[in-house]
Amino acid sequence: MSEEVVTAAHGAGTEATADLVDRLLGDRFGGGEGGDAGDGDAGGAGGALPAGAVGLAARDDGAVVPDATTGDETATATVVSTDSHVVQPPVFPGGDVGRLAAAGTVNDLAAMGATDGVTLSSALVIPAGTPVDTVETVTASMAAVCETAGCTLRTGDTKVVGADELDGLVVTTTGVARVDPADTLPASGLSPGDRLVVTGPVGDHGVALLAAREGFDFETAPESDAAPTAGLLRAAREAGEITAATDPTRGGLANAVNELAAASDAGVVLDEETPVADDTRGAAEVLGVDPLTVACEGRLVVGVDADDAETVVDRLRDTPGGEGAAVIGRVVDDHPGDVVLDTGIGRRYLSVPTGERVPRIC
Repeated sequence: MSEEVVTAAHGAGTEATADLVDRLLGDRFGGGEGGDAGDGDAGGAGGALPAGAVGLAARDDGAVVPDATTGDETATATVVSTDSHVVQPPVFPGGDVGRLAAAGTVNDLAAMGATDGVTLSSALVIPAGTPVDTVETVTASMAAVCETAGCTLRTGDTKVVGADELDGLVVTTTGVARVDPADTLPASGLSPGDRLVVTGPVGDHGVALLAAREGFDFETAPESDAAPTAGLLRAAREAGEITAATDPTRGGLANAVNELAAASDAGVVLDEETPVADDTRGAAEVLGVDPLTVACEGRLVVGVDADDAETVVDRLRDTPGGEGAAVIGRVVDDHPGDVVLDTGIGRRYLSVPTGERVPRIC
């Protein structure tokens, strides 16, 4: 019997997280992106993937399950994503764990190309002794996210456990939507020449939560950006050709862009001018964290055809939540799978964060 145990680093959205997920789940439930139907990939316990599918091994923001009737012009695909959230404190500047959970699932679906007809389910695991007012705050926030995103919450479950059995309220949300298979956005969609666009300043959520947890009293305290991004993706797609998308949560922008580069087998060059809010930058310096490596919960990173990049940015800036949108990089033929940060006076690789960079923040 192995004495190996799961550590906090395995939940930090870093290489350790990816290794654990691959080992425990990816290897067993198989798949990855779907190839040609009948290509002989048994796909492990998850079964063979049909053409156009995205499975667990792809480690994308969600799964895509096309109808079996591929080739039928009326066929659709189901996009599904699930996530659990537990943070301390459960209510923080700019949001709470309920807003975090509902927006997180909406954003995962948006990053897969599903923005309309979204239905959520929710499971609450509540430690005994939790104030009812706290739970009401959390569920009210979930309702507000649903109203903003135009989605519904149709089913759920509630469990109460002993006061010492958990260190906080756990909110699990699952989202489902049906889309035209041509509208899905797997992370592997980048091509050389594409531009990368972020919908706003990065690092706000992680820095805000960490500052609140540590009790720092900044003159201008950073606030979480937790918010649904489905409207931003709709606006971007109306303005130009979007080739890939992801939301930079655990591991922040650094992890998200590396995942896009690896999935697309393309190189990425990021500009130093990636937007970071002044209060977030200042607080991050005090806390000793890099805003590029801590979570956002209300941003998207999208790949855009180069000819459409400025038009997409202009449209995003006219859309609520996208006022800080900017082009932050480009996709290149060189160093496939790696991300290079151009500092203006030199270049360095921007690696996937390793270890437990910050305590759990989502």
